[in-house]
Amino acid sequence: MPEKVIITCAVTGGVHTPTMSPHIPLTPDEIVKDSIAAAEAGASILHLHARNPEDGSPTPNPDVFMEFLPRIKQQSDAVINITTGGGLGMTLEERLAAPLKSSPEMCSLNMGSMNFGIYPMLERYSSFKYKWEEEHLMHTKDFIFKNTFQDIENILKELGEGHGTRFEFECYDVGHLYTLAHFVDRGLIKPPFFVQTIFGILGGIGADHENLLHMRKIANSLFGNDYEWSILAAGRHQMSMCTMGAIMGGNVRVGLEDSLYISKKTLAKSNADQVTKIKRIIEDLSLEVATPNEARERLSLKGGDQVNF
Repeated sequence: MPEKVIITCAVTGGVHTPTMSPHIPLTPDEIVKDSIAAAEAGASILHLHARNPEDGSPTPNPDVFMEFLPRIKQQSDAVINITTGGGLGMTLEERLAAPLKSSPEMCSLNMGSMNFGIYPMLERYSSFKYKWEEEHLMHTKDFIFKNTFQDIENILKELGEGHGTRFEFECYDVGHLYTLAHFVDRGLIKPPFFVQTIFGILGGIGADHENLLHMRKIANSLFGNDYEWSILAAGRHQMSMCTMGAIMGGNVRVGLEDSLYISKKTLAKSNADQVTKIKRIIEDLSLEVATPNEARERLSLKGGDQVNF
């Protein structure tokens, strides 16, 4: 029988800016509200970034994270997954500050340095609510999102070995799967691996169905039965790629970090909107959605009682 589908919801992220949608949760209160609603709608894992509550810009400040992490934990049994990617341009030390303080069950971990181009979004808006938004987007035209072998090793040792945190391995291209296999071969990563294949970011693999098939084939050849596969796709590709992945036995990730829309030209009013839609699709395919505790068991997580918030 197929495994139940684990739904991850990426609640706010560090890519989209306040001008792009009034529904992006920016303040700790908004992040708490949207996270709880997404969990109630069916998300087993909540992937979280922090924003400066004054202007919505991405922040690595652990104190801001601690304004919402304990409250989400108190109101939900969802797995809390904290970013180590942070925001574009943050140092590795900044990106690790909140995870090292909070010692979460899960963190994201990007598996390679890459161009990460979101500057084409500039063409869609004639003006911005905050000055930082335009600079944030333009910065990515001459920017490399740095995740060297040494960076990855440091995160695995400091968070993985030091805190018992496990990872959502974010693979934006085929080479990232081989990088993951490299660390597996070195014994720094133990199964089960949670492999998040990402499609549609400028600089990474495109959101083509053939690419999804290829990423699955390569992951199977590298990891066999030792991994849990998940799919996310940027923007308009979100639901179609996640649906195809679910049909192929994968798990899915949705949320306003990855796409601001619920359907063509229609903004999602909340993260829960997207979770509700993908859950309905999954169940219409005669598949079941995993609970948080089922996700914990399959991913060998340490449990919510072992975190520092």
